[in-house]
Amino acid sequence: MEAFVEKYKRELLENVMPFWVKHSNDEKYGGFFTCLDRDGSVFDTDKFMWLQGRQIWTMSALYNEVEQNIVWKDMAIQGARFILDHGRDERGDWYFSLDRSGCALVQPYNIFSDCFASMGLASLYKITGTDEYGQIAHDTFKRILERQDNPKGKYDKGYPDTRSLKGFALPMILSNLSLELEHIVGSKIVDELIDKVIHEVMNVFYQEESGLIMENVHLDGSFSDSFEGRLVNPGHIIEAMWFMMDLAERKRDPLLMQRCVDIALRALEYGWDEEHGGIVYFKDILNKPLQQLEWDQKLWWVHLEALVCMAKGYAYTGNLKCKEWFERLDQYSFDKFSDPQYGEWYGYLNRQGEPLLSLKGGKWKGCFHVPRALFKVYTTLEKIGVKSVLS
Repeated sequence: MEAFVEKYKRELLENVMPFWVKHSNDEKYGGFFTCLDRDGSVFDTDKFMWLQGRQIWTMSALYNEVEQNIVWKDMAIQGARFILDHGRDERGDWYFSLDRSGCALVQPYNIFSDCFASMGLASLYKITGTDEYGQIAHDTFKRILERQDNPKGKYDKGYPDTRSLKGFALPMILSNLSLELEHIVGSKIVDELIDKVIHEVMNVFYQEESGLIMENVHLDGSFSDSFEGRLVNPGHIIEAMWFMMDLAERKRDPLLMQRCVDIALRALEYGWDEEHGGIVYFKDILNKPLQQLEWDQKLWWVHLEALVCMAKGYAYTGNLKCKEWFERLDQYSFDKFSDPQYGEWYGYLNRQGEPLLSLKGGKWKGCFHVPRALFKVYTTLEKIGVKSVLS
């Protein structure tokens, strides 16, 4: 597996990060451009808060854990200044989007803006020690916990007391976010939170008969036979399982680790397109028609998170199915998504594996999933003590 270590490190440092360094910095107003076409040209200047926070995290984390590249640190600092100056309302909730200069465009309806602002600032605090970053990361995290049972608040479009559902995405994110903020909020809070999150992910949203995790369930955890309730997102399940693997390793819990591997493999088998290759975006658990017209697209983040998950599953357990899936995913992903000509990865493929859009970043894709996954894969594979398993 040594060749994979070098391959992923080279892809990160020579193909992906130079793209964002060259094209994403807004020298005039601060923050980052994320709407970048194939060649890095800016096609829209709106700034989406969750992507701003994600890029701050990426630049800070890579500076801290890969190499002390001063350009990455400076970019993270200027990005943080932009979001701190413009990104929050009077309650401290983070807007969804701003215009280029920092004027608010969309209200703070989406708690994931807060999650990634907190995550980014916490990472930047690690490399700067600037109290402002640490304090606002802490305050934002506290506010997330206050809002977790009603994350959209007054912006929720659902009619009260009718079909009340809760979504899988927030507990999934909290399982990773809590670890990212442990140096700020303390181990006691993290330990209490991860026990709750593990229960939610592995029991409440998990469906025994299918071996899969649902995107939405009733508040009591029961199944909802509706568009939302039948929805399965294989990528979310797989990403969540590597978060859970990290928690299982932290807790020294081999039974939890084995469940994570089993569920991840089940989700891969369920989501894999045997005809064209790749993992489909959505499926209906009862095989009914989906409301998502993009259900059969192949998305960058799904395949990247699957690569991380299979690398970790193999590293933690030595399961050969994880190794086989990793190699299969590696071939598909680099063949279809990576763009050595202009840098970075395509985001959206059709079912046949052809690029649907030329963009490298937009409203939903930024400087996060690709570099994080490349970093996680190669550091997982090169860990001392794991090499004997991975050779």
